[in-house]
Amino acid sequence: MVRVVPKFQSFAAVAKGRHLLYAGIAASFCLAPFFTASDARADFRVCNGTQNLVGVAIGYRAAQGWISEGWWQVPASTCATLIEGELQSRYYYLYAEDAARGGRWTGEVNMCVAENEFKISGVEDCFARGYQRMGFKEYDTGRQGSWMVQLSDTPGAQEGQN
Repeated sequence: MVRVVPKFQSFAAVAKGRHLLYAGIAASFCLAPFFTASDARADFRVCNGTQNLVGVAIGYRAAQGWISEGWWQVPASTCATLIEGELQSRYYYLYAEDAARGGRWTGEVNMCVAENEFKISGVEDCFARGYQRMGFKEYDTGRQGSWMVQLSDTPGAQEGQN
């Protein structure tokens, strides 16, 4: 069972007045399994390596089917735990938006999102159900218990595992 840490205030409230869906910046994901000698806690974390607030949504496969949920607010140069505890799935999916510059971190896997805090079951018919459809980036954790994604606005940053 996936235990998800509560989200913060609606990301849409923070980014009010900004049209984030069509603006973009050259950005890339850097990823690594999360493990340090001082903190052996298992979880799925996102670290914001930019100078702006970032809103993050995650998707995963649960026993009842596909789930997408958000928004976590991750301030500049900080990290947030999206899933606390040992990871149960091999694949997780991430979508993020930069509140100040309007950039997006996207991928090829379509899932549903909402303007305000959400937890959505299913990935079909997003528009018909009153949601937006966004492309989430897939992360293959290799069934590791912990994983960390580093968001960066440095063009051409390489992805890799530590």
